[in-house]
Amino acid sequence: MISLGCSKNLVDSEVMLGLLKDDGHTITPNPDEAEVIIVNTCSFIESAKRESIDTILEMAIMKKKGRCVFLVVTGCMAEEYRRRLPGLIPEIDALAGTGEFKRIAQIIRELNQAPCQRISHFSDPANFLYDHSYTRLRTTWPHLAYIKIAEGCDNCCSYCLIPKLRGKYRSRQAESIQKEAESLIAEGVKEICLIAQDTTGFGKDSGNGFKISDLLDRLGRIKGSPWIRLLYAYPFTVDRDLIYAIAQNDNILPYLDIPLQHTAPRVLKAMNRPHDMERIEDIIRFARSAIPDIVIRTTFMVGFPGETESEFESMLRFIEKVRFDCLGAFMYSREKGTPAYNMPGQIPKRIKQKRYNKVMQMQAGISKGKNLSLIGRVMEVICDYPDNDRKGGMIGRTKGQAPEIDGATYITGKDIKPGDICKVKITNADVYDIEGVRV
Repeated sequence: MISLGCSKNLVDSEVMLGLLKDDGHTITPNPDEAEVIIVNTCSFIESAKRESIDTILEMAIMKKKGRCVFLVVTGCMAEEYRRRLPGLIPEIDALAGTGEFKRIAQIIRELNQAPCQRISHFSDPANFLYDHSYTRLRTTWPHLAYIKIAEGCDNCCSYCLIPKLRGKYRSRQAESIQKEAESLIAEGVKEICLIAQDTTGFGKDSGNGFKISDLLDRLGRIKGSPWIRLLYAYPFTVDRDLIYAIAQNDNILPYLDIPLQHTAPRVLKAMNRPHDMERIEDIIRFARSAIPDIVIRTTFMVGFPGETESEFESMLRFIEKVRFDCLGAFMYSREKGTPAYNMPGQIPKRIKQKRYNKVMQMQAGISKGKNLSLIGRVMEVICDYPDNDRKGGMIGRTKGQAPEIDGATYITGKDIKPGDICKVKITNADVYDIEGVRV
């Protein structure tokens, strides 16, 4: 199994691996040994599509040269290009859309029964939603796990294909999420990241008033509960109840990931996103007053169609004013099938690149200043893996560093192993990473 794209896709891959293991298959990390190769694809932006195509083509060569008998393509690219992929890459033996992950073992059986026939499984609309009863074969560090609390999206941002590829928003049952969390804790998991396309939309489709803050309160009462981190919070459904839930539950990390994408009202309106920036500033101020140590992360998009220089400059002023702890930027990617694809005022790549560089340069100064202010502090750090450059050292993360997307903490000390949560005195800092000594 080769899993591409985001952590949400990774959970789908782990569910499929669990289903295959339950069906009696042996999983290998080596494609040379595999009789079946599955590529779980991403199709979010152009670069992700290129990576997906390159990986499928690479595995098609493995099929010719290695032991591989069947090449299976699943996920978002399979969903988007279900009619085109077979003609483009004839080595593909089976396709499964985002609503058909549960059928992966059945698909392998069908291929064995009819090896010369291409298999396709799609559901319109995509409606699959795993729960705690599914076996997951986790591929993360043993002490880290993701829980997908919902699937699909109703926000319909004008640059995004996700609602078409993943279907309408569907929340899991809170009891199911709690049972999965308890099971993961029993396995030794120390950090759980709650994910969805829109985590703060949790419960909105249930009609019973149960929402993300209620879920956090429920998870906060689990015995032996580890760190719980909330990712992908849709900014305009972040409310004071959510902030209170983070503040009042010790195991809910003081970390808020709120992708804003832009600050100019006209651009946000063209993106089909709410554009009350005063409300955003108010909730950030409230979060920082209620939780002094909170780390606030965001992402911004540069080069959206029609973005003027003055609108871009207003974004820079906002970043300078708010001073986010962590910030990621990306250049607008023009995707067929989205409303933004045909919008006038498409921005040349060189201008997008220039604007991207300006955002990241500004944030580098902010991040370095914030990291330098940590020197001398003693912080809790979760240890991820050994630091090969430092004997006995470990690389880990503070509560303010999410896996994969934020910086790291380099730890010097003895008798530390992956999964340990230890106290570290910060001794040095740079733009993204910090260093410290175990105390």
